[in-house]
Amino acid sequence: MSGLGVAACGGTAGSTVADQAGAAPAAAPQSRTAGAAITAGQVSEPVAAAPSPPGKPLAGKVIVIDPGHNGGNYKHPEVINKQVNVLTKRKPCDTTGTATNDGYSEAAFTWDVSTRLAKVLRAEGATVKLTRKNNTSVGPCITQRAAIGNQAKADAAISIHGDGAPASGHGFHIIMPKKIDGPVDPVVNDSRKLGIAVRNAFRAGTGQAYSTYIGKNALDFRNDLGGLNLSSVPKVFIEVGNMRNAGDAARMKSATFRQQAADSLAKGVTNYLS
Repeated sequence: MSGLGVAACGGTAGSTVADQAGAAPAAAPQSRTAGAAITAGQVSEPVAAAPSPPGKPLAGKVIVIDPGHNGGNYKHPEVINKQVNVLTKRKPCDTTGTATNDGYSEAAFTWDVSTRLAKVLRAEGATVKLTRKNNTSVGPCITQRAAIGNQAKADAAISIHGDGAPASGHGFHIIMPKKIDGPVDPVVNDSRKLGIAVRNAFRAGTGQAYSTYIGKNALDFRNDLGGLNLSSVPKVFIEVGNMRNAGDAARMKSATFRQQAADSLAKGVTNYLS
């Protein structure tokens, strides 16, 4: 996420490119933003951890998954272009996200991986909340996405994206918060631990290379993302790959890779919480 577009391009679980009718067109790369409150996926009440069978590694844990963007965003610029306060600056409420060159949207990709990830985590005993309920609605804004994790008192939160960088770059990276004299400050160190655990598990489980174009050893620290700045719980972003790079795009369109991604992310979160 280098100020180049980072958005996700997914669909419903198990979908392929052929499933993407009605998805946002493959727009130019867009910068990663996250914003405040709109329609879909909003939560205002804390999420209590549901009782889990004994022996489950994530029993009693609450995890929030944030599938980047939403499939209906491109239809409603009047909503997603509204400016919201992320403490270090003002940004659009959200963006449409990016897409592969043949039109597989980031929003569809993130939804697919997120629903797969939720299934794995629930099987391990976790209580899981997603920040949006489908891939057809608008939003919520980046500020509300952070609020959902805070209100849930999540033990860990992860925002899933696909990047829209120049086609020459490839690989994945983890984005972690910096201290900004704001609500994220007390969880910056724990977010770093979460990020490293996710990075290690993701590399081991998918074989995806570290990013060649941003960060160091697939780690990037930022203070301009509302989803991180406003989080009072440990939270990271993952840019699973560069959707404008042919090799990354081919993997991200593969249902097999998306399941590997979900399994690996679950392993990273579990390692962090263990």
